Amino acid sequence: QITRAELDAVLEAGKNAPTGMNRQSPVFIAVQDKTLRDRLSALNAEAAGITGDPFYGAPTVICVVVKNGIHTNTEDGSLAIGNMLNAAFSLGLGSCWIHRCREMLCTDYGKELLEKLGLSDYTGVGCCILGYPKDGFPPKKERKQDYVRYLV
Repeated sequence: QITRAELDAVLEAGKNAPTGMNRQSPVFIAVQDKTLRDRLSALNAEAAGITGDPFYGAPTVICVVVKNGIHTNTEDGSLAIGNMLNAAFSLGLGSCWIHRCREMLCTDYGKELLEKLGLSDYTGVGCCILGYPKDGFPPKKERKQDYVRYLV
């Protein structure tokens, strides 16, 4: 399990991501309780049609949800997740964007969870999983040569 200080640093990076018109539409649901984490993992696996753990054993899951009706909400949530992934790496944490948060939170259990948190009018964008890499970080992957095009 990561420390609370590490979790707070990652969340702070997410909170400081830019948002359309500074609406700050994302909300972060930080989960470190193993029972709840495992329940969310099962819902995510069901949505993906798999039997394994889509969270790869990571003990911390941050579900990023956004307020419905804001035209930049998906972009806002995506930028927040990107910031959190970068912050996690800078802290030496393993992290990964896990998709199907929307489907996970559209289940009866997901809707109950959102309602309990006062977030009934929110939609899932993605999950950021966090932990310590078991085998260290993989080598950096080669990047394509034509990534950048200049117009000068």
